[in-house]
Amino acid sequence: MTCSASSMTRSQGTTGVILAFGAYGWWGVVIPIYYHQLQNVAVLELVAWRVLSGLPVLLALLLVASRFRAMLGLLANPRVMTLLLCSAVLIAVNWLVFIHAVDDNRLTEASLGYYISPLLSVTIGMVVFGERMRGLQWTAISIAGIGVIIMAFQISGLPWISLILGGCFALYGFIHKQVAADAVMGLSIEMLMLFPMMILLLGMVHAEEGVAIAGADGWMIMMLLLGGPITVIQLLLFTGAVRRLHLSTVGILQYLAPTGQLLTAVLLLGEPLDAERLSAFCLIWTAVIIYSWDTWRQARARSPVLVPD
Repeated sequence: MTCSASSMTRSQGTTGVILAFGAYGWWGVVIPIYYHQLQNVAVLELVAWRVLSGLPVLLALLLVASRFRAMLGLLANPRVMTLLLCSAVLIAVNWLVFIHAVDDNRLTEASLGYYISPLLSVTIGMVVFGERMRGLQWTAISIAGIGVIIMAFQISGLPWISLILGGCFALYGFIHKQVAADAVMGLSIEMLMLFPMMILLLGMVHAEEGVAIAGADGWMIMMLLLGGPITVIQLLLFTGAVRRLHLSTVGILQYLAPTGQLLTAVLLLGEPLDAERLSAFCLIWTAVIIYSWDTWRQARARSPVLVPD
């Protein structure tokens, strides 16, 4: 590798890390605070506006990048459409539960879900593909399981918010590994599928209790319409990071998002973090450290050592 190539690689890596920090910081801090400011709005309406205001932005991006025709090609593929329909349902459920968690002051439980999501992905790989888990992976999953059990006792029931968010996100990633579409194109198609349902959902909310946007002032209208763009911004930052970093690095850095959510919940939104809940998180953090170390070690063993010319 030449010195100039090595310098370019380091520059891309630095940019990738900055973008990853931006993406996960946005997900961990900005998005929860945004939805916390809209606690007086029905959760279903917030989910609807996330799609209705996000799809036009994504389609505009595809048009600017001259990739609209490529998206139309995917729409003609029955297998891809079936997979993306499944992922669309998963992401809609994920958004619904996450916004409910913020609205109900249970962001700490949501953060737990994103901590355990990668561990659930490993479990899915074992169950679906028959992959053999390494010893450290077994250890990490076992420790995380104990943490979830402690959390279940602490809240006197299953931590359903954590399990649904973690499970949906793990399954969402699993489906996208089967589809030859990047994040922007995939989410565009998913939102396109959800669009009619969101219009119907908005009509139902309006009929039952009235939608917040009806008769709202300019500030409230702007806040509701920002639901889609704030999702797209996080996606663009994440996509930029993935293009510049090894996936193992992206996988380890993703824990910044639930960490940001936890800190936001406790320090900014005033959610409690008692001893029992803290002990559950300590176990989850231990599992995450073990899993991340094992992932980094395996990635390093597979990667060739590049020596400058």
